Amino acid sequence: MTSKTTELGIRGRSFESLKQLNEHGAEYWSARDLQPLLGYSQWRRFEQAVERAISSCKQSGNPSENHFAGAGKMVDIGSGSVRDVDDYHLSRFACYLIAQNGDPRKPEIAQAQKYFAIQTRRQELSDQAAADQERLELRKQTSEEFKALSGAAQDAGVQSRMFGVFHDAGYKGLYGGLGRDAIKQRKAIPEKDHLLDRMNATELAANQFRMTQTRDKLERERIHGQAEAIQTHEQVGREVRQAIQRIGGTLPEDIPPAEHIKEVEKRLKLATPKLALGGKDAKGLLGKQDNG
Repeated sequence: MTSKTTELGIRGRSFESLKQLNEHGAEYWSARDLQPLLGYSQWRRFEQAVERAISSCKQSGNPSENHFAGAGKMVDIGSGSVRDVDDYHLSRFACYLIAQNGDPRKPEIAQAQKYFAIQTRRQELSDQAAADQERLELRKQTSEEFKALSGAAQDAGVQSRMFGVFHDAGYKGLYGGLGRDAIKQRKAIPEKDHLLDRMNATELAANQFRMTQTRDKLERERIHGQAEAIQTHEQVGREVRQAIQRIGGTLPEDIPPAEHIKEVEKRLKLATPKLALGGKDAKGLLGKQDNG
């Protein structure tokens, strides 16, 4: 599974340079070594991603014991002292799953997901399931970004009672003056439905970009004051809209409503796609030995 993609690494340490061999002659990575590479400063948080990856491995139809092995690691705690800490030995496939189950807001995770998408065999998904997975992931990321933007707005001086006005300003900038309610009316979306739940992947990506850029601008320029924060959100929304126009994209108010995201979740759960691994990839930490 070689690749011509840019090496995954940080501060001079690359993913491939961290590879070790076990007694079966199989390659493996220490979770403790991988932790900083994926942008985690706390082991507790990283271990949660490992646990989600183990669950994902089982759901994909691959034995988790072939790819995740509990282990200990001696670490230097200063003054010449060492301490034994919990660790995992991970196959290449396990590293891929951890990246897929990591915090999507971390740039290191985003880089790792691109790296492993080529390094590891792709899921056997139908075109519909692949599109569903992309949209569901974007919806989750947009939800996280919405929360982060609300926090940034609060730090900038937006009062809780004005959050609705603040978020509506972003919509108005991006949707040519239409606020949330006007967008739902234009697209005939029921009042009970959350607007983000009825956006397709393209529309979600545009809104996520609007939120991310607004949050960064509020923090970078140290904007403080309710009116200025609201104005900033609308301005960023307008600039994202102008970028869409320049490249000839479909304006967001003209994108038809997508089916409710809950229907997408149901369909994916029923599909339970398998991840087909063969040869040494399936054996993982067991190398070439017979697993019978």
